Amino acid sequence: MGNPNAFYEVLGIPNNSSSDEIRKAYKALVKKWHPDKHPPSSKPEAEARFKSITQAYEALHVRDFNSSGAGSECGVGESICRRRTPLSPSMTTVPNAAVGSYSGKLPLMEKKLECTLEELFHGCKKTIFFKRDVVVDGVVLTREDAQTIVVKPGWKKGTKITFEGRGNERPGCRPADIVFFISEKDHPHFKRVGDDLVLKVHVPLVNSLTGWTFSFRLIGGEKTTISFRDEIIYPGYEKVIKGQGMPLVGQKGVRGDLRINFHVRFPHRLSDEQRSQIAKILNESS
Repeated sequence: MGNPNAFYEVLGIPNNSSSDEIRKAYKALVKKWHPDKHPPSSKPEAEARFKSITQAYEALHVRDFNSSGAGSECGVGESICRRRTPLSPSMTTVPNAAVGSYSGKLPLMEKKLECTLEELFHGCKKTIFFKRDVVVDGVVLTREDAQTIVVKPGWKKGTKITFEGRGNERPGCRPADIVFFISEKDHPHFKRVGDDLVLKVHVPLVNSLTGWTFSFRLIGGEKTTISFRDEIIYPGYEKVIKGQGMPLVGQKGVRGDLRINFHVRFPHRLSDEQRSQIAKILNESS
């Protein structure tokens, strides 16, 4: 396994660090040195460091496992010991018979990638941490891994991003693929319908009849103002602003629409005098 002190040095931690401290250091370093986060000029260095960090983490986990005595004689018969594959302390052992009987590719792994509506509008880069089984010196361990995903503007809920061979491993099997699928977080103001955005606005009855001006921020962050002077805002009235929805994937500069749905707030009660005044106004305008 090499010199354990060198592995601690790679992770930048003391050689008496606990398992939690090892895991914390590994998580911080793989995020910093993940090759996808570096430009071409520094990518070779990042790849080398990422590899050494991963190897050090795996080696220390195997060392901790062996030092716990789990790899020694189990005391219940040699045949039973041979049928068990040692794993990390937090894992359940896997019979070799079950592992060896599957010679094809392991089942697909699926993980959820949560994105805000703003992230799906602008696009973003997200580093996801996940756990997977890896084979190290014939031992199956659970390792925390990282994957950087470039989210493109306009991606929708359910969009899938596949990384081949980056899932679980088992001896004698091809590594599983891992799929991240987009999950869209609820937005406090906008609702997405296809490539369109829907904004629900409440307007008082008096303003719906006499005119109204209101301001709000578009999904891109720009502030806009809409005024109604000659229009009557009736219940169910919808105003469409072209090209202010979500970007269309693969169509540069093309966006869906923004649909503003107005909900008129009616008063709970009216006095007799108010009723008479409203009736008079309506009769005069008819």
